[in-house]
Order: sequence, then C-alpha cells, then structure tokens
Amino acid sequence: MSSPFDMWEKVLSKVKKAVVFMDDKCAEALHWCGGAAVLLEAGARNLKEFSSFEACAVNEPKAVFVVSTLLKGRTVDVIKDIISLSHFQYCVVFTTVAHSVHLLANKVTTEMEGSPVFEQFEEKLCEWMGNMNYTAEVLHVPVVFAPVSQQLLLTPTFAHLFPLLSPDLESLNEKRPEKKRFGSLVDVDMHSLPVGLQLEIKSLASALNSLFEATGTREESFAVGPMSRIIAGELANHPHAKNRRKIAPNKASIIFVDRTMDLTGAVGHHGDNLVEKILTVLKHLPGHVTDVQVDMLELTSVQRTPHSQSTLAPGCLAQTQSPAAQSLWEAMLTNKHKEGVMEVRRQLVETASKEKLPIKMSMGRVTPEQLRSYMQLFRSSWGALESHCGVLQLGLATAQTLGHPSLPRWDACLAFERLLLQALGDSDFPVVLRQLLPLMKPRGGEDSTLGWRSREDECGPDELILLLVYLYSLADEAQPADQDTQGTLEKLERELIGALTLVITRETELSPLLQKLTGCANPEELTTERVHSTVEEMFKTLRGLSHTRDHLKQLRSVYTPSDGVHQATYRPFLRQILEEVFHPERLECPDIEHMSGGLTDLLKTGFSMFMKVSRPHPSDNPLLFLFLVGGVTPSELRLIKEIVTTHKPGTQVLVLSTRLLRPTDIPQLLFTTQRLLPDIGI
Repeated sequence: MSSPFDMWEKVLSKVKKAVVFMDDKCAEALHWCGGAAVLLEAGARNLKEFSSFEACAVNEPKAVFVVSTLLKGRTVDVIKDIISLSHFQYCVVFTTVAHSVHLLANKVTTEMEGSPVFEQFEEKLCEWMGNMNYTAEVLHVPVVFAPVSQQLLLTPTFAHLFPLLSPDLESLNEKRPEKKRFGSLVDVDMHSLPVGLQLEIKSLASALNSLFEATGTREESFAVGPMSRIIAGELANHPHAKNRRKIAPNKASIIFVDRTMDLTGAVGHHGDNLVEKILTVLKHLPGHVTDVQVDMLELTSVQRTPHSQSTLAPGCLAQTQSPAAQSLWEAMLTNKHKEGVMEVRRQLVETASKEKLPIKMSMGRVTPEQLRSYMQLFRSSWGALESHCGVLQLGLATAQTLGHPSLPRWDACLAFERLLLQALGDSDFPVVLRQLLPLMKPRGGEDSTLGWRSREDECGPDELILLLVYLYSLADEAQPADQDTQGTLEKLERELIGALTLVITRETELSPLLQKLTGCANPEELTTERVHSTVEEMFKTLRGLSHTRDHLKQLRSVYTPSDGVHQATYRPFLRQILEEVFHPERLECPDIEHMSGGLTDLLKTGFSMFMKVSRPHPSDNPLLFLFLVGGVTPSELRLIKEIVTTHKPGTQVLVLSTRLLRPTDIPQLLFTTQRLLPDIGI
C-alpha cells in the first residue's frame, strides 16, 4: 500500500527551486516517507523550520509551506512573518486540513462551490508579498500518515488525540443545565464536544476518507468505545464518503478501538519487545513523537567529550532508504525481545562478512559489547560504513539500549506487576494498593541496612506512576471489599499522595514526564504545594480508570484469575476483540458496534422483524484495518500478527494509530493532555 508516499507527490511537484517551510508534525510524517532527501531530490533548495524566526534571502523568490493546521490564528501569523521578512514572488501553501473543515472553523455550515477560504488566503499571500500579480496557491494535501512499518501507519498530526475520561465528563457536564447532563461518556455526542475537538475529529475522518479514496476502498466501520463511535460516525457520514463507497472496488472492514478500553496493556512491562525498550530508554528526536536519537559517535574516531554530542548529528530508527535495514526494523518491531536481538546480531555478522571485515563469530547470549565490537569494524572502511549506515543505526540503538543504566528498572517493574496480578485474586483493592507504599521512598536515600541506596533497578517516580496506573486500571478485578473499606481506601490514598509528593520533590533531575506533569523544567522550581496538587489531580483521574469498560456487555475484563494451577494473567483486550472477529462461527459480539450512517441501516433494522437480514461482520472482508485511538504498543503489533496467522491466515490486517506507545506516554496522555481542548493552532 504505497499511498502515504503517493500523497507527498502533490507537494513534490511544487518544490522545484523553492525553500520549503514545514511544521514538526508534517516533518515527522515525511521522516517516515523518506525524509528531507525526498524534497531535495525533487529540486527543493532548502528545508527550514516553520517559525517566525526564519526567512529567505533576495535570491530565493519561491517558498512552499507545509502545515498540519487550519489556516487561522498562529499559523497565519507565522506565514505572514516569514513572507514579510523575505522577498518571495511565488508562494504555495499546503495544509493537511481539508477545505470542508476550514468552512466549519469559519462557522459556514452550507456546502459551497470551489474553495473560497483557500482563494481568500491566496489573495492575502499576494498582499503580503507586496504585489497582486505575484503567484500564490493554497492547496489541501492529506500528508498525515507515517508508514512506520509494512503493517503500521501512524498519524503524528493526531498524536495527542485521546479518548475522554471521567474528569472530562465532569467538565462537559459543568457547562450543561442540570436536566441535560450526561450519565456517562457513552452518551456524549459529537455536537456536545468543544469546537476545537470537533474540528480535530472531522480532520481525522477526512484524512481517513482521503486514504480510502487513494486506495479505492469501500469500508464497513465498527467501533468499540465512546470516542471510537464518534470518529466512526463522522467517517460514515463524511460528505465524500457516500459517493466513494458506491464506486470503490476494494472491500475492507475498519474497527476503531479506544485505548482506554485497555490501559493495563499500555503501561505494563510484559511486552517482551526490543523496540518498546529502545523507545523507553533513548531520548526523543527533537520535535518527534515516535523516533529517538541514536548516538553515532562510536562509528567515528571523534573522542567522547561533554561537547561531542553537538558535533555529530544523531542517527534514528526510521531507515526508509535501505531494504536490509527495513527488514531488520520489521523483525525488531514485531518479534519477541530475544528474537529481535538475535536478528540484529545475525544481520551485523552477515553484513561484516559481505564487506570482508575480520569478524569473530560468537554464539551464546548477545551482549552490547559484542554488538559494539562488530560495528566498530566498519570504521576502517568508509564505503562499508556508508552503504550499511541504516543497519548500523539499528544495531547501535540496540547496543545502547541493552547497556543502558535504566534498563534493569524495566524488569523490576515487570516483577512487581506480576506480584500485583496475583494479589488481586486474593485480596481486596486497598490491601493490594498498600503494597505500593514501601516502594514510595525517595531515590538514593539513606537506608540503615544498605548504606546509600542507589540501586539501578530501584523504582523512580516514573515507574511508581506507571504502577499506579497499572493497578487502578485493574481495580475492579480485586476481591469484593467490605462496606468500611471506602474509608480505608481514602486514608490509604492520602498516604500514597503524601509519599509520592515526597519522592518527586526529592528528585535531583526531572524526567520528561515529571517536567510535563509539574510544568517545571528543573527541581529548583518545584514547590511541595505544586507537586502535592499535581498528584492529587492525578488520583482524581486514576479513580475512574477501572470504569472505562463499564458500558460493555461481554468484553468487560482484561484479567484471568488464577485457577489454582495457573497463575493469574493479563488478557489483552485486542486479543479478545480479534478472537471475536475471527471466530469460525461468525458470532455477533454486542460490543463491536457496526457504524454505517444512513437510511439503509434503519430500513434493514425495520425489515429484520419480518425477514432475515444479515448484519455486516468485520470478518466479511479480506482486508481489516484496526484503528487504535490513543496509541498502540509494539507488543500489540506482534499479538495482532500472531492471532491473524493462527485464526485466519488469508486476512491482511493493517494497523492505524495515533502513536506508537512507550509506557511513559500513557501518564502524559492521562494527566498532562488537554483532551477536550486540543491545540489546533487557533
């Protein structure tokens, strides 16, 4: 499916001799479609950040802007600033937001001929360039998809879109009259959402419609979860979708699933996947949601000094130019940790042998030192280094992760999650929750038995917050509690809030998660009051996490208790959905709701009283799209691959999602994201 690449063709056809200005979200989508090289090969003169601090010289008369936002507010200001400081005679503006959404943003509800909003903006561009005879073009191009692997398309533009939670329901109800308040999130409809969120959802539906248009797809939509229902409803009723579905030749099913249906799987450390660990321990690439920085220093003869980081650009995981690196990336992404690591070693050995480098073969466990020794061989041959740079970057990412000082904490979390899973089957929730208290001690503090406690596998605030989310998401699985337990729980929560506040205030360095949570960049800015109120707010959200599946009839649990022989286990929600979808008897699952707007559906329901009308089933079509609203984990990608291979080998499954998750993303999405008020740049 080459359509994310094809969508860039329209942009590439305009960049010849132009300076290209691009915002972070579009740059991230391009990064997975070939990166800046694609633009330069198409004749672009330069690529710059979309910022008021950028401009062009007199000898650069042509500009192309690529933005992921509405042409309103901040975006317009930046375009105006850049043009005013430059000497353009020809400007092209591409926005990923469709013209129909621009009309809504300008409160126009009627259908209109042509693209009046874009035409008005073209006139403005000429005004700013200083001559109405100069050339300006404004076009819509849905370059929102990042093909991260053959099976996975991400939408960086919608990385912060996340299903609503109980505090969001309270916010919505506060603004409504008493009699019109919503009982639960399931009752919330599109029109009750704040305008910004409506526009965001309409943009997503429009982008999906463009994807299906480009691939000639006729889809049946299904949804699990309140946000998914709203998005699927928007796609079903999209003005251009009805026509497309009449003529498109390729049938497909798309199931939208809310991430909130299974938070346990997203914060847990049971993934057994190499990429999850790489994404967790290596630093983000600046401006990116998914990709990370790979230190390239050991492939050079540069000495490591405090400043060597800034002399050498980092490597990354997106190796779109090299088929060998792409197949290695697929293996790392969708295999178990051990298989992924073995594949990295195998590819490095094979590549070094091809280049006739003096490689020493070694069997047994793969160590970071061993991988490094293989990669250092490439330093002697510039040709080999250049032609295998992609595989080497993935090899370095692996070695740097395996040898990273924070990696032991991954296994510590995993061990503790297993204990909590077992405890839930034997005790009530407060008893299980109390087991977290002894862990809530400031890091590296003095401990009478150990002297200075600064063990590598000791849980820090990030891990403690992840364990809280893990446990609260499973709260309903604990043994039923007595009446007086509520008081015990409140008292225990106050103790936990106090303990976690102390842990955070004693940190000597704030992780990216803590910086986002507290709004402080360094520990000196922290006050106890600020941390305390942050943690209190966090607990308000935590308390609702066990109720996200309350509206479901069948798939209500992600927990299998111990039966005396087997231990209690976590049962991924996605596994349950796919087992329902591929069930040989095509059973109807009441929780996978069919969403196809329009009259025919109503007529069918009316007729079904008299005659047998078979309702569409997700397994009817040879192609299945799974859209995970709020993110997907690498281990879920492996799970999907395994289930399809076992149950229905002929089916092609493509995963779409708003982001590729590392465990610490979830606390940010739960506790620091304005879910009701996305930043749409207005």
